[in-house]
Amino acid sequence: MESYQNAPVHYVESKSCRAPNQVGSLLFEMLCSQQKDFQEVVFLCIGSDRITGDSLGPLIGHKLSKKHLSRCIIYGTLDQPVHALNLAEVTAMVHAKHPNCLLIAIDASLGSKRHQEFVTIRKGALAPGLGVKKKLPPVGDISITGIVNLSGAFEHFVLQTTRLATVIQLADTIVSGILIAHRQYFGTHRFSLLDFFHSDSDSERFRSFAKFTPLSAASSENSPNGSR
Repeated sequence: MESYQNAPVHYVESKSCRAPNQVGSLLFEMLCSQQKDFQEVVFLCIGSDRITGDSLGPLIGHKLSKKHLSRCIIYGTLDQPVHALNLAEVTAMVHAKHPNCLLIAIDASLGSKRHQEFVTIRKGALAPGLGVKKKLPPVGDISITGIVNLSGAFEHFVLQTTRLATVIQLADTIVSGILIAHRQYFGTHRFSLLDFFHSDSDSERFRSFAKFTPLSAASSENSPNGSR
């Protein structure tokens, strides 16, 4: 797992009509810029289907599992969730069975009021459980979260009273973004798109493909934390 401790956190408003394209563009760029030589992509969708606010990961895993994406493996669905009790075991199994994979961790998170219902995406590991004061091992080469509610006091109660509509909106946006990135990276036009990302000007390239301003983890007032 590569270290990206200072990697910026990108925020995308899930209700925006451009949100799926923005998530897809960011994820595609991160796939193209990976230094590791991966043979497949593993999506580790973390969460519990027993709590509305925490069901984002399993819901995304359920939706992705129906798509039968080439060179992609899904762990964490509504039928077989990955949560605090089995996360370490599943992560170890993933590394044993898929040693050459790129691991994308997905989880619900809590954040500031201005970032509620936003999707976050960044290079680097996800810290599941941090939002509800649990210490679980960091996972992932790329992390994606959906901010389902406000951080602060009574996190478990907040997750239990999160609106299902919020979770579904975030899940739809993230799944659509993943499908866009997958089609671009593994599809027939992969190599022509890769040429675009090999331009001399990184800043010009990024502005052209993802037209919104990223906020770094250092500058954001409340970086999202996993809600396990």
